[in-house]
Amino acid sequence: MYVFLSHLSTCDLVLSTTISPLALKLIIHDGADVSVGGCIAQFYFFGSSSVIECLLLTVMSYDRYLAICRPLQYSITMTPQFSHWLVLFCWVLGSMTIFIVSVLISNLSFCGDNVIDHFFCDFAPLILLSCSDTKALEIVEVVLATPEMFLETVFIIATYIFIVVAILRISSTSRRQKAFSTCSSHLSVVCMYYGTLTAIYVTPFRGQSLNLKKTLSLLYTVMTPLFNPCVYSLKNQEIRAAIKRWI
Repeated sequence: MYVFLSHLSTCDLVLSTTISPLALKLIIHDGADVSVGGCIAQFYFFGSSSVIECLLLTVMSYDRYLAICRPLQYSITMTPQFSHWLVLFCWVLGSMTIFIVSVLISNLSFCGDNVIDHFFCDFAPLILLSCSDTKALEIVEVVLATPEMFLETVFIIATYIFIVVAILRISSTSRRQKAFSTCSSHLSVVCMYYGTLTAIYVTPFRGQSLNLKKTLSLLYTVMTPLFNPCVYSLKNQEIRAAIKRWI
């Protein structure tokens, strides 16, 4: 689990350092100039880190499934080599998916005043800003995003159904609470992260309020990287004890 958490924190770090500095600059100076290449680069790094985080959360649900439903097989199945291969798969697949979309965006033509009504270079503002025909790109985005989000969501729901059934079969109340506590952090992060991403990228963005999308984007670009360390760290007894000693 700590192998996956270390890579999850790396994704949060990439996401924060990609979005937050420019957002602060926009707030302080009431706007900022960004080159087209810089805008596409920001889209690639934040997009790839978001997709990788989704894949890591899916892998972590499988890890929790093995730990609770197949505890005797856990050390045999989830070996260090296998866990690192899963992490490598997440990084490669997430990077390549967003790379395809970024290359297609770089081939678009941008005209007019080129003002983005957003605090970072997201997919929808870039598409709305382009004077090229973007229907093909929108179809590609939906084709890439929808199966990924659907398969990951179905997989996570299926694993948690098995986990809940296994926890309910435990006779001891204390053991049941302990088993559920190992999944509560992951489940809370999944609900918030997948909920906002589905609302933004899977549903069609034309005709929707851009202010609503900016608010939802704020949740997973700023709040989730802040939320994850708090949730996972406060579940650790040693960290809680250190905080109590410090206070």
